[in-house]
Amino acid sequence: MKVGLIGLGIMGKPMGANLLKKGYDLTVFDRNLTPVQELVAAGAKSAADVRELAASCDVVLTMLPNSPHVKNVVLEAGGVIETIREGSVVIDMSSINPMASREIAAELEKHGVKMLDAPVSGGEPKAVDGTLSFMVGGPEDVFEAHKELLSSMGASVVRCGEIGAGNVTKLCNQVVVAVNIAVVGEALMLGQKAGVSPDAIYRAIRGGLAGSTVMDAKAPMMMDRNFNPGFRIDLHIKDLNNVLDTAKSVDAPMLLTNQVMEMMKVLHHDGEGQSDHSALVKFYEKLTDEQIGR
Repeated sequence: MKVGLIGLGIMGKPMGANLLKKGYDLTVFDRNLTPVQELVAAGAKSAADVRELAASCDVVLTMLPNSPHVKNVVLEAGGVIETIREGSVVIDMSSINPMASREIAAELEKHGVKMLDAPVSGGEPKAVDGTLSFMVGGPEDVFEAHKELLSSMGASVVRCGEIGAGNVTKLCNQVVVAVNIAVVGEALMLGQKAGVSPDAIYRAIRGGLAGSTVMDAKAPMMMDRNFNPGFRIDLHIKDLNNVLDTAKSVDAPMLLTNQVMEMMKVLHHDGEGQSDHSALVKFYEKLTDEQIGR
Protein backbone atom coordinates (compact mmCIF):
# COMPACT_ATOMS: atom_id res chain seq x y z
CA MET A 1 0.00 0.00 0.00
CA LYS A 2 1.43 3.35 -1.08
CA VAL A 3 0.38 6.10 1.32
CA GLY A 4 0.48 9.86 0.80
CA LEU A 5 0.30 12.41 3.62
CA ILE A 6 -0.56 16.06 3.02
CA GLY A 7 -0.01 18.39 5.97
CA LEU A 8 3.01 18.06 8.26
CA GLY A 9 2.22 20.43 11.10
CA ILE A 10 2.19 19.85 14.85
CA MET A 11 0.12 16.70 14.35
CA GLY A 12 0.90 15.58 10.82
CA LYS A 13 4.67 15.30 11.13
CA PRO A 14 4.72 12.89 14.10
CA MET A 15 1.87 10.90 12.54
CA GLY A 16 3.96 10.55 9.41
CA ALA A 17 6.93 9.45 11.49
CA ASN A 18 4.82 6.68 13.02
CA LEU A 19 3.72 5.49 9.57
CA LEU A 20 7.38 5.17 8.63
CA LYS A 21 8.15 3.26 11.82
CA LYS A 22 5.41 0.78 10.86
CA GLY A 23 7.04 0.26 7.47
CA TYR A 24 4.59 2.07 5.20
CA ASP A 25 5.73 3.33 1.80
CA LEU A 26 5.09 7.03 2.50
CA THR A 27 5.12 10.08 0.25
CA VAL A 28 4.67 13.49 1.89
CA PHE A 29 3.84 17.06 0.92
CA ASP A 30 3.77 20.32 2.83
CA ARG A 31 4.44 23.88 1.74
CA ASN A 32 6.87 24.12 4.67
CA LEU A 33 9.92 22.20 3.51
CA THR A 34 11.47 21.68 6.96
CA PRO A 35 9.16 18.85 8.12
CA VAL A 36 9.26 17.38 4.61
CA GLN A 37 13.05 17.17 4.79
CA GLU A 38 12.89 15.64 8.27
CA LEU A 39 10.56 12.85 7.14
CA VAL A 40 12.53 12.27 3.95
CA ALA A 41 15.61 11.79 6.14
CA ALA A 42 13.58 9.18 8.05
CA GLY A 43 12.70 7.29 4.87
CA ALA A 44 9.77 9.07 3.21
CA LYS A 45 9.57 10.28 -0.38
CA SER A 46 8.56 13.84 -1.19
CA ALA A 47 6.16 15.10 -3.85
CA ALA A 48 6.45 18.40 -5.67
CA ASP A 49 2.74 19.07 -5.22
CA VAL A 50 -0.48 17.34 -4.18
CA ARG A 51 -1.25 16.25 -7.74
CA GLU A 52 2.03 14.34 -7.96
CA LEU A 53 1.37 12.78 -4.56
CA ALA A 54 -2.18 11.70 -5.41
CA ALA A 55 -1.13 10.16 -8.72
CA SER A 56 1.36 7.84 -7.03
CA CYS A 57 -0.57 6.72 -3.93
CA ASP A 58 -3.31 4.22 -3.11
CA VAL A 59 -4.38 6.14 -0.01
CA VAL A 60 -4.18 9.91 0.44
CA LEU A 61 -4.19 11.18 4.03
CA THR A 62 -4.85 14.84 4.78
CA MET A 63 -4.12 16.64 8.07
CA LEU A 64 -5.00 20.29 7.53
CA PRO A 65 -6.26 23.23 9.63
CA ASN A 66 -9.86 23.68 8.48
CA SER A 67 -12.62 23.00 5.95
CA PRO A 68 -11.48 25.52 3.29
CA HIS A 69 -7.95 24.08 3.37
CA VAL A 70 -9.22 20.54 2.85
CA LYS A 71 -11.62 21.56 0.08
CA ASN A 72 -8.88 23.50 -1.67
CA VAL A 73 -6.31 20.70 -1.48
CA VAL A 74 -8.73 17.96 -2.53
CA LEU A 75 -11.26 19.56 -4.88
CA GLU A 76 -9.94 22.80 -6.36
CA ALA A 77 -7.77 23.36 -9.44
CA GLY A 78 -4.42 21.68 -8.94
CA GLY A 79 -5.91 19.46 -6.26
CA VAL A 80 -5.93 15.78 -5.43
CA ILE A 81 -9.09 15.13 -7.44
CA GLU A 82 -7.30 15.90 -10.72
CA THR A 83 -4.89 12.96 -10.54
CA ILE A 84 -6.11 10.47 -7.95
CA ARG A 85 -6.77 7.06 -9.45
CA GLU A 86 -10.16 5.34 -9.48
CA GLY A 87 -10.35 2.90 -6.59
CA SER A 88 -8.09 4.97 -4.36
CA VAL A 89 -9.15 6.24 -0.94
CA VAL A 90 -8.93 9.65 0.72
CA ILE A 91 -8.79 9.69 4.52
CA ASP A 92 -9.18 13.18 5.93
CA MET A 93 -7.81 13.33 9.47
CA SER A 94 -8.48 17.06 9.81
CA SER A 95 -11.14 18.43 12.16
CA ILE A 96 -13.64 20.09 9.83
CA ASN A 97 -17.34 20.77 9.45
CA PRO A 98 -19.26 17.50 8.93
CA MET A 99 -21.12 19.01 5.97
CA ALA A 100 -17.79 19.76 4.31
CA SER A 101 -16.78 16.11 4.73
CA ARG A 102 -19.98 15.00 3.04
CA GLU A 103 -19.53 17.47 0.17
CA ILE A 104 -15.95 16.35 -0.46
CA ALA A 105 -16.92 12.67 -0.31
CA ALA A 106 -19.74 13.22 -2.82
CA GLU A 107 -17.36 14.83 -5.32
CA LEU A 108 -14.75 12.10 -4.89
CA GLU A 109 -17.44 9.44 -5.38
CA LYS A 110 -18.03 10.83 -8.89
CA HIS A 111 -14.42 9.89 -9.68
CA GLY A 112 -14.65 6.40 -8.20
CA VAL A 113 -12.81 7.40 -5.03
CA LYS A 114 -14.02 6.51 -1.54
CA MET A 115 -13.47 8.66 1.55
CA LEU A 116 -13.30 8.36 5.32
CA ASP A 117 -13.44 11.32 7.68
CA ALA A 118 -11.16 10.37 10.57
CA PRO A 119 -10.40 13.27 12.90
CA VAL A 120 -8.23 12.60 15.93
CA SER A 121 -8.02 13.51 19.59
CA GLY A 122 -5.02 13.46 21.88
CA GLY A 123 -2.91 16.40 20.78
CA GLU A 124 0.78 16.45 19.95
CA PRO A 125 1.93 14.13 22.77
CA LYS A 126 -0.30 11.29 21.58
CA ALA A 127 0.54 12.02 17.95
CA VAL A 128 4.20 11.50 18.87
CA ASP A 129 3.46 8.35 20.88
CA GLY A 130 1.14 6.91 18.22
CA THR A 131 -1.70 6.67 20.74
CA LEU A 132 -4.27 9.03 19.19
CA SER A 133 -8.00 8.35 19.25
CA PHE A 134 -9.56 8.18 15.77
CA MET A 135 -13.26 8.92 15.26
CA VAL A 136 -14.17 7.62 11.82
CA GLY A 137 -17.06 8.10 9.44
CA GLY A 138 -17.56 6.33 6.13
CA PRO A 139 -18.44 3.00 4.50
CA GLU A 140 -17.84 0.03 6.77
CA ASP A 141 -15.86 -1.94 4.18
CA VAL A 142 -13.53 1.00 3.55
CA PHE A 143 -13.09 1.45 7.29
CA GLU A 144 -12.23 -2.21 7.84
CA ALA A 145 -9.75 -2.18 4.96
CA HIS A 146 -7.88 0.79 6.45
CA LYS A 147 -8.27 0.23 10.19
CA GLU A 148 -4.76 -1.22 10.45
CA LEU A 149 -3.32 1.87 8.74
CA LEU A 150 -5.03 4.18 11.24
CA SER A 151 -4.01 1.92 14.12
CA SER A 152 -0.38 2.58 13.24
CA MET A 153 -0.99 6.15 14.46
CA GLY A 154 -3.61 5.56 17.15
CA ALA A 155 -4.53 3.41 20.11
CA SER A 156 -8.28 3.76 19.54
CA VAL A 157 -9.93 3.56 16.11
CA VAL A 158 -13.73 3.62 16.24
CA ARG A 159 -16.19 3.81 13.35
CA CYS A 160 -19.01 6.16 14.39
CA GLY A 161 -21.24 5.89 11.32
CA GLU A 162 -21.37 7.07 7.72
CA ILE A 163 -19.35 9.91 6.21
CA GLY A 164 -19.42 12.98 8.45
CA ALA A 165 -19.99 10.96 11.62
CA GLY A 166 -16.31 11.15 12.50
CA ASN A 167 -16.37 14.92 12.51
CA VAL A 168 -19.67 15.07 14.41
CA THR A 169 -18.04 12.91 17.08
CA LYS A 170 -14.93 15.11 17.07
CA LEU A 171 -17.12 18.16 17.64
CA CYS A 172 -18.64 16.43 20.67
CA ASN A 173 -15.11 15.67 21.85
CA GLN A 174 -14.11 19.31 21.50
CA VAL A 175 -17.12 20.42 23.54
CA VAL A 176 -16.11 18.13 26.41
CA VAL A 177 -12.46 19.20 26.22
CA ALA A 178 -13.21 22.94 26.07
CA VAL A 179 -15.65 22.92 28.97
CA ASN A 180 -13.39 20.62 31.00
CA ILE A 181 -10.36 22.88 30.59
CA ALA A 182 -12.42 25.91 31.58
CA VAL A 183 -13.79 24.30 34.75
CA VAL A 184 -10.34 23.01 35.75
CA GLY A 185 -9.06 26.59 35.57
CA GLU A 186 -12.11 27.86 37.43
CA ALA A 187 -11.70 25.29 40.22
CA LEU A 188 -7.97 25.91 40.66
CA MET A 189 -8.56 29.65 40.89
CA LEU A 190 -11.34 29.13 43.45
CA GLY A 191 -9.02 27.01 45.59
CA GLN A 192 -6.12 29.42 45.35
CA LYS A 193 -8.33 32.40 46.24
CA ALA A 194 -9.62 30.42 49.24
CA GLY A 195 -6.11 29.69 50.49
CA VAL A 196 -5.39 26.18 49.17
CA SER A 197 -2.57 25.54 46.71
CA PRO A 198 -3.68 24.48 43.22
CA ASP A 199 -1.15 21.63 43.32
CA ALA A 200 -2.71 20.22 46.49
CA ILE A 201 -6.18 20.49 44.97
CA TYR A 202 -5.04 18.75 41.79
CA ARG A 203 -3.32 15.90 43.64
CA ALA A 204 -6.30 15.43 45.95
CA ILE A 205 -9.08 15.32 43.37
CA ARG A 206 -7.43 13.73 40.32
CA GLY A 207 -8.00 10.21 41.65
CA GLY A 208 -11.70 10.75 42.32
CA LEU A 209 -14.74 11.39 40.16
CA ALA A 210 -13.44 14.84 39.17
CA GLY A 211 -10.30 13.35 37.65
CA SER A 212 -9.99 13.25 33.87
CA THR A 213 -7.50 12.93 31.04
CA VAL A 214 -8.00 16.63 30.38
CA MET A 215 -7.21 17.53 33.99
CA ASP A 216 -4.05 15.41 33.98
CA ALA A 217 -2.88 16.96 30.73
CA LYS A 218 -3.78 20.59 31.36
CA ALA A 219 -3.72 21.32 35.12
CA PRO A 220 0.09 20.88 35.32
CA MET A 221 0.49 23.20 32.31
CA MET A 222 -1.63 25.84 34.04
CA MET A 223 0.32 25.59 37.29
CA ASP A 224 3.71 25.60 35.52
CA ARG A 225 2.60 28.39 33.16
CA ASN A 226 3.62 26.26 30.21
CA PHE A 227 1.37 27.36 27.37
CA ASN A 228 3.46 26.00 24.50
CA PRO A 229 0.84 24.81 22.04
CA GLY A 230 -0.14 21.19 21.86
CA PHE A 231 -3.46 22.51 20.60
CA ARG A 232 -3.85 26.23 19.99
CA ILE A 233 -6.72 28.38 21.22
CA ASP A 234 -7.33 29.63 17.67
CA LEU A 235 -7.80 26.04 16.45
CA HIS A 236 -10.21 25.33 19.29
CA ILE A 237 -12.16 28.46 18.33
CA LYS A 238 -12.34 27.04 14.81
CA ASP A 239 -13.70 23.77 16.16
CA LEU A 240 -16.26 25.49 18.38
CA ASN A 241 -17.45 27.55 15.41
CA ASN A 242 -18.11 24.23 13.66
CA VAL A 243 -19.82 22.95 16.82
CA LEU A 244 -22.14 25.94 16.99
CA ASP A 245 -22.91 25.84 13.25
CA THR A 246 -23.78 22.16 13.51
CA ALA A 247 -25.80 22.69 16.69
CA LYS A 248 -27.81 25.44 15.01
CA SER A 249 -28.58 23.17 12.06
CA VAL A 250 -29.98 20.44 14.33
CA ASP A 251 -31.48 22.73 17.01
CA ALA A 252 -29.23 21.51 19.85
CA PRO A 253 -28.74 23.82 22.87
CA MET A 254 -25.08 24.66 23.61
CA LEU A 255 -25.21 26.83 26.72
CA LEU A 256 -21.83 25.95 28.23
CA THR A 257 -20.09 25.82 24.85
CA ASN A 258 -21.27 29.32 24.00
CA GLN A 259 -19.85 30.60 27.28
CA VAL A 260 -16.45 28.97 26.77
CA MET A 261 -16.39 30.24 23.18
CA GLU A 262 -16.74 33.81 24.47
CA MET A 263 -13.89 33.21 26.92
CA MET A 264 -11.67 31.95 24.09
CA LYS A 265 -12.54 34.97 21.95
CA VAL A 266 -11.45 37.28 24.77
CA LEU A 267 -8.12 35.46 24.97
CA HIS A 268 -7.71 35.63 21.20
CA HIS A 269 -8.28 39.40 21.41
CA ASP A 270 -5.62 39.53 24.14
CA GLY A 271 -3.07 37.92 21.81
CA GLU A 272 -3.29 34.37 23.19
CA GLY A 273 -4.60 32.71 20.03
CA GLN A 274 -1.36 30.81 19.43
CA SER A 275 -1.14 29.63 23.04
CA ASP A 276 -2.20 26.17 24.15
CA HIS A 277 -5.87 25.97 25.09
CA SER A 278 -4.81 25.41 28.71
CA ALA A 279 -4.31 29.19 28.63
CA LEU A 280 -8.06 29.39 29.24
CA VAL A 281 -6.98 29.78 32.87
CA LYS A 282 -5.77 33.26 31.90
CA PHE A 283 -9.40 34.32 31.55
CA TYR A 284 -9.82 33.76 35.30
CA GLU A 285 -6.46 35.40 35.97
CA LYS A 286 -7.65 38.43 34.03
CA LEU A 287 -10.81 38.65 36.15
CA THR A 288 -8.98 38.22 39.47
CA ASP A 289 -5.68 39.94 38.66
CA GLU A 290 -3.99 36.88 40.14
CA GLN A 291 -1.89 34.15 38.53
CA ILE A 292 -2.35 30.45 39.16
CA GLY A 293 0.75 28.79 40.61
CA ARG A 294 1.76 25.58 42.30
